[in-house]
Amino acid sequence: MSHMYHYATVSKALEELKAKGYTVDYNLKENDILECPNNYEIMHIYRYEGQSDPGDEATVYGIKSDKGELGVFVAGDMAFGEKSATRTLHELTIKGREEE
Repeated sequence: MSHMYHYATVSKALEELKAKGYTVDYNLKENDILECPNNYEIMHIYRYEGQSDPGDEATVYGIKSDKGELGVFVAGDMAFGEKSATRTLHELTIKGREEE
Protein backbone atom coordinates (compact mmCIF):
# COMPACT_ATOMS: atom_id res chain seq x y z
CA MET A 1 0.00 0.00 0.00
CA SER A 2 1.43 3.36 -0.89
CA HIS A 3 -0.85 6.17 0.30
CA MET A 4 -3.66 6.91 2.74
CA TYR A 5 -5.74 10.06 2.30
CA HIS A 6 -8.52 11.76 4.22
CA TYR A 7 -11.18 13.56 2.18
CA ALA A 8 -14.44 15.20 3.16
CA THR A 9 -16.57 12.96 0.92
CA VAL A 10 -16.51 9.60 -0.77
CA SER A 11 -17.35 11.39 -4.04
CA LYS A 12 -14.16 13.44 -3.81
CA ALA A 13 -12.08 10.30 -3.22
CA LEU A 14 -13.68 8.58 -6.22
CA GLU A 15 -13.11 11.66 -8.35
CA GLU A 16 -9.41 11.75 -7.40
CA LEU A 17 -8.94 8.05 -8.15
CA LYS A 18 -10.75 8.28 -11.47
CA ALA A 19 -8.39 11.11 -12.47
CA LYS A 20 -5.51 8.71 -11.69
CA GLY A 21 -6.96 6.02 -13.98
CA TYR A 22 -8.84 3.89 -11.44
CA THR A 23 -11.90 3.00 -13.52
CA VAL A 24 -12.82 -0.62 -12.68
CA ASP A 25 -15.61 -1.07 -10.12
CA TYR A 26 -14.25 -3.82 -7.87
CA ASN A 27 -17.49 -3.88 -5.88
CA LEU A 28 -18.81 -5.80 -8.90
CA LYS A 29 -15.87 -8.22 -8.62
CA GLU A 30 -16.12 -8.84 -4.87
CA ASN A 31 -16.06 -12.63 -5.33
CA ASP A 32 -12.77 -12.39 -7.23
CA ILE A 33 -11.23 -10.48 -4.33
CA LEU A 34 -12.50 -13.09 -1.86
CA GLU A 35 -11.26 -16.04 -3.92
CA CYS A 36 -7.87 -14.65 -5.00
CA PRO A 37 -6.84 -11.80 -2.66
CA ASN A 38 -3.18 -12.12 -3.61
CA ASN A 39 -4.08 -11.02 -7.14
CA TYR A 40 -4.79 -7.52 -5.82
CA GLU A 41 -2.68 -4.77 -4.33
CA ILE A 42 -4.02 -1.78 -2.45
CA MET A 43 -2.40 1.34 -3.83
CA HIS A 44 -4.47 4.06 -2.13
CA ILE A 45 -6.87 4.27 0.78
CA TYR A 46 -9.30 7.14 1.25
CA ARG A 47 -11.22 7.35 4.51
CA TYR A 48 -14.48 9.19 4.99
CA GLU A 49 -15.59 9.81 8.55
CA GLY A 50 -19.16 10.85 9.24
CA GLN A 51 -19.61 14.10 11.14
CA SER A 52 -21.89 12.68 13.82
CA ASP A 53 -22.89 9.12 12.95
CA PRO A 54 -20.24 6.36 12.93
CA GLY A 55 -22.52 4.51 10.50
CA ASP A 56 -21.63 7.15 7.91
CA GLU A 57 -17.98 6.08 7.85
CA ALA A 58 -16.62 4.57 4.64
CA THR A 59 -13.35 3.54 3.08
CA VAL A 60 -12.49 3.84 -0.61
CA TYR A 61 -9.72 1.55 -1.81
CA GLY A 62 -7.68 2.21 -4.94
CA ILE A 63 -6.75 -1.27 -6.12
CA LYS A 64 -4.41 -2.64 -8.76
CA SER A 65 -4.91 -6.18 -10.06
CA ASP A 66 -2.09 -8.51 -11.06
CA LYS A 67 -3.27 -7.88 -14.65
CA GLY A 68 -2.61 -4.16 -14.25
CA GLU A 69 -6.27 -3.12 -13.99
CA LEU A 70 -6.85 -0.10 -11.75
CA GLY A 71 -10.13 0.28 -9.91
CA VAL A 72 -11.96 1.15 -6.74
CA PHE A 73 -13.80 -0.67 -3.96
CA VAL A 74 -16.08 1.31 -1.65
CA ALA A 75 -16.89 -0.16 1.75
CA GLY A 76 -18.88 1.07 4.69
CA ASP A 77 -16.76 0.61 7.78
CA MET A 78 -19.61 -1.40 9.32
CA ALA A 79 -19.31 -3.97 6.49
CA PHE A 80 -16.86 -6.39 8.12
CA GLY A 81 -18.86 -9.60 7.68
CA GLU A 82 -17.18 -12.97 8.05
CA LYS A 83 -16.87 -13.47 4.28
CA SER A 84 -16.67 -9.96 2.97
CA ALA A 85 -14.23 -8.39 0.56
CA THR A 86 -13.99 -5.52 3.05
CA ARG A 87 -12.43 -7.83 5.64
CA THR A 88 -10.08 -9.27 3.00
CA LEU A 89 -8.98 -5.81 1.88
CA HIS A 90 -8.45 -4.76 5.49
CA GLU A 91 -6.21 -7.79 5.98
CA LEU A 92 -4.28 -6.89 2.82
CA THR A 93 -3.83 -3.38 4.20
CA ILE A 94 -2.39 -4.71 7.45
CA LYS A 95 -0.11 -7.11 5.55
CA GLY A 96 1.13 -4.18 3.45
CA ARG A 97 1.94 -2.17 6.58
CA GLU A 98 3.97 -5.04 8.00
CA GLU A 99 6.09 -5.25 4.85
CA GLU A 100 7.07 -1.56 4.86
